[in-house]
Amino acid sequence: MALSPLSRAGARRGAAVTTALTLALAAASPVQAASAPERTTLTPTADQSTSQTVTWRSADDYAPVLEIAPESDPGQVRRVEGERTGSTEGVHYRATADALRAGTDYRYRVGSADGSSFGDWLTFTTAAEEHDPFRFLYFGDVQNDITSGAAPTVEAALADAPDAHLAVHAGDLVNSGGSDDEWGEWFGAFGQEATGTMNQVAAPGNHEYSGWSVTDHWPLQFPGAGNGPDDDDLEDTVYYTDHQGVRFVVLNANYRNAPWFDTKDWLEDQAAWLRGVLEDNPNPWTVVTFHHPVFSNTPGRDNGKLRDMWLDVFEEYDVDLVLQGHDHSYGRGNMVANRTDDPDVQTGPVYVVAVTGPKMYDVTDANWTDNGAEARVQRGETQTYQVVEVDGSRLDYVSKTREGEVIDRFSITKDAGGKQVTDELP
Repeated sequence: MALSPLSRAGARRGAAVTTALTLALAAASPVQAASAPERTTLTPTADQSTSQTVTWRSADDYAPVLEIAPESDPGQVRRVEGERTGSTEGVHYRATADALRAGTDYRYRVGSADGSSFGDWLTFTTAAEEHDPFRFLYFGDVQNDITSGAAPTVEAALADAPDAHLAVHAGDLVNSGGSDDEWGEWFGAFGQEATGTMNQVAAPGNHEYSGWSVTDHWPLQFPGAGNGPDDDDLEDTVYYTDHQGVRFVVLNANYRNAPWFDTKDWLEDQAAWLRGVLEDNPNPWTVVTFHHPVFSNTPGRDNGKLRDMWLDVFEEYDVDLVLQGHDHSYGRGNMVANRTDDPDVQTGPVYVVAVTGPKMYDVTDANWTDNGAEARVQRGETQTYQVVEVDGSRLDYVSKTREGEVIDRFSITKDAGGKQVTDELP
């Protein structure tokens, strides 16, 4: 299907991504923050058409500022006061620009209010008010051996979809959420040309946790949209954001890391909040992401508490895509009840498990079939990235390896006759 012309931000990202990532792969992981702003990241607000949050880090402690201007009128620079949010191996900052114009290319830079330290000018495009076509990327666990093992797949994804508006991450971005070196590898793999120009829609995995708490790096880098449930244990990890006809919902599936006395309430709070978010959804499409899959792809694994609390909500509100990780393999399927007379067509939600990094587990469909579901496609020992295109009443999904092999492909269409999911396997 045809896409609208590339934004200038996307075009520049496409031109720079190969060089930037090649240099990143050759560089050692940073041990200490630089004075110039680094790890600059676009993190979504609730409405990406009118506002944008930026996070970054520096070795220096200063009064932070975001400078932003329309690309069509770069002289009209607006200064937005930021805030100091905490520290890891450097000082972290955050700023949010409001009152932006929808469907507009902006240039921005971040740094110190006194002008002594600024990063490079970067660009992004606000979401259009209309449901214009766009693409987004979906990554499973990057996690292990990031520079040598995962980065080539990330590089292939960014080169394949340089115009992607967002990147969705289904948890376990790194192996040790408290390791600054590993986060340095992660940011090196994606490069500022990606994290600083497309919104990062990220769900935490169990490797971003330490005991009952998400590690310090997480909220400093991925604070979310701030519209999640009223539960302190879920702050910064559950939220939704709207983008050109799609509501993206991030859940926290790490119930094993919830305080032992709070596990049930923790999941129930998210289920109740999710019902409200889906009930009051003005968008024709819904994508939900979290880490632990409701149907496990790996032998011996089972997340029954998630199925008990969330599966009925996904099915009742006919969520379009449920994007997950954790099982270090590829799988895609649906509830058996959503089969049709055509073996290549289903209705209802699509459940996906994927892995981007090199760590792999065995594959089985036992947990699918034991719980009323079917795995239509499964693949072990395969690193993938996924490109999803949304265009009006049609959504096209493709899963690929870094060599370009298509692992899975399907489309979802919605018309007067209803919704159907059609396999378009290679």
